Amino acid sequence: MNYTIKSRIWIESEEGVFLGEGRVRLLKAIEETGSLRKAANLLNMSYKKAWNLLDSMNKVAAKPLVITVTGGKGGGGAHVTEYGKAVIETFDNINQKCWQFLDKELKQISL
Repeated sequence: MNYTIKSRIWIESEEGVFLGEGRVRLLKAIEETGSLRKAANLLNMSYKKAWNLLDSMNKVAAKPLVITVTGGKGGGGAHVTEYGKAVIETFDNINQKCWQFLDKELKQISL
């Protein structure tokens, strides 16, 4: 019999959730589009929800993950900081190692 294992990981602080798969997807979309609004649209998420998620991550992070520039005549935008890129990479590595471990352990009962 073939089994699959389902799991999600997230990182919390005393203030609540800091990082999870959805938040990392938002950071990656900001990096790709250069805009919080465009990232929210890409993920079919409201701008308000995207802003709230980003604000909560930036408040909990040791350093800002994303720097935003208010729109106007010259236009606005958002960019992921070097620290934000490192956080994305670290989360992806943790997630990948977690899945490798879980797949290995699942084989114990899939024989």
